[in-house]
Amino acid sequence: MHVFITGGTGTIGSAVVAELLAHEHTVTALARSKASVARLEAAGAETLRGDLADLELLRGAAAAAEGVISLAFSRDYSSGEALAQGIEEESAAMAALGGALVGSDRPMVVASGTPWVSGRPSTEDDPLPLEGPVSGRARSVLAALDLASRGVRSSAIRLPRTVHDHGEGGFAGLLTDAARRTGVAGYPGDGSQRWPAVHAADAAMLFRLALESAPAGTAWHAVADEGDAVIDIATVVGRRLGLPVQSVPEETFGPFGPIFAMDQPSSSEQTRKALGWEPTHPSLLADLENIS
Repeated sequence: MHVFITGGTGTIGSAVVAELLAHEHTVTALARSKASVARLEAAGAETLRGDLADLELLRGAAAAAEGVISLAFSRDYSSGEALAQGIEEESAAMAALGGALVGSDRPMVVASGTPWVSGRPSTEDDPLPLEGPVSGRARSVLAALDLASRGVRSSAIRLPRTVHDHGEGGFAGLLTDAARRTGVAGYPGDGSQRWPAVHAADAAMLFRLALESAPAGTAWHAVADEGDAVIDIATVVGRRLGLPVQSVPEETFGPFGPIFAMDQPSSSEQTRKALGWEPTHPSLLADLENIS
C-alpha cells in the first residue's frame, strides 16, 4: 500500500515510517524542512515538502495515496493559547485529509489520547472527553471516525500519556524536561496518580495493523503499561539526572498541569484480542533508564 503520512519525523511518526517500510508498504511523508527531507529519505520514504497549514497540498497527497496516517501536531506547549492553536491546525488538516478520501473505502488512521474514567482503567468503549483543554482533539477524531458513513475506512489509535523511545517522549518526557529546567524531578500532588505508556515501536505496529485491517469507525488503545505511578516515574528521572524528587505545583507543567495531576490508567485488552497486537519493547520505567 502507498501511504501518505504527516508527522513522520516525530517520536511516533519515525517509528511508524520504519514499521510501514519494513512491511513492504511505500511511504510519502510531509516534510517541513530540509532536515526533515534528509531524515525521511535516509529512512527510505519519499517526501512532499510543505506544512500542515497547506490544506490543498494535503488534499492532493491524500487523494493520490492508498492510505493516510495523520500524526503531525504542534510541539508548542508553552501556553493554553498555543495548545489551542495546535489543535485547530490539526483539526483542519485532518478534515482536509479525510475529505479527499470520501467514497474511496481507503483507510485513514488518526491519533488521539486515551480517555479518563473515574475509578478504573479506561477501555476502548469509553468516549473521548468533550470538555477540557484538549477537547478539540476529541471532536476532530470523532469527525474523522464519522467519515466511516461516507466511504472512508477511518480508525483512531488512542495513545497513552507517554509514548517513549530511549527515555524520551510524551508526558514523561515533559516531566524530564521540567526537571532539567527547574533542577527538581517534580510531580504534582502526592504522585500516586497513574499514567499509561507505550514504546513508540509498539505503537507503530498498532498503526500499521489498523491501516491494514481495522474496521471503519473503530478506536483502539495503544497501551502497553496500564498505569505507572507518577512518583515512580519522577524517581527514575531524579536518579538518572542526579536531582531531588519532590512534589511541585501543577503550574510547573504549564497547560498540562491539571492533566498531569489526574489518575488516568487505561486498558488495551480489546485491542490485543481483536487486532492481535502484543507489545514487545521495554516498559516506560525500564526505558527511562536511558535518560542521560
